[in-house]
Amino acid sequence: MRRIFAFFTGLWLLVTPAMAQDADAIEGVIGSQLQAFNDRDVAAAWQYASPNIKRLFGNPGNFGMMVQQGYPMVWDNADVRFLELREVSGRLWQKIMIRDAAGGLHVLDYQMVETSEGWQINGVQLLPPPDVGA
Repeated sequence: MRRIFAFFTGLWLLVTPAMAQDADAIEGVIGSQLQAFNDRDVAAAWQYASPNIKRLFGNPGNFGMMVQQGYPMVWDNADVRFLELREVSGRLWQKIMIRDAAGGLHVLDYQMVETSEGWQINGVQLLPPPDVGA
């Protein structure tokens, strides 16, 4: 029993620093893309998209139009707060809370993939707002 506990404790100690490094890198990628959208530098924002996203949209112009129309809180973003990073079915998902230009809060989930170029964004989901009790 002690060997099993020691094994899992050792495994946890090895994985925790790696997850922390991944979290820092992932936050950097998402934050850089959000800044690129605020700067209206769609070509720079495009560089943080995964190969799948690039195949889907074909070019930075199409990608930028999709973000502007489908994710206005990302296009005009402010006050980003990184929430939990978690693994779901072998994929890493980074949840963020973001304030839009009008001051509204939104929760988004970013699917991340590690490529030869580092971490890249493989998709974004707008999550329902959390229930707030009265």
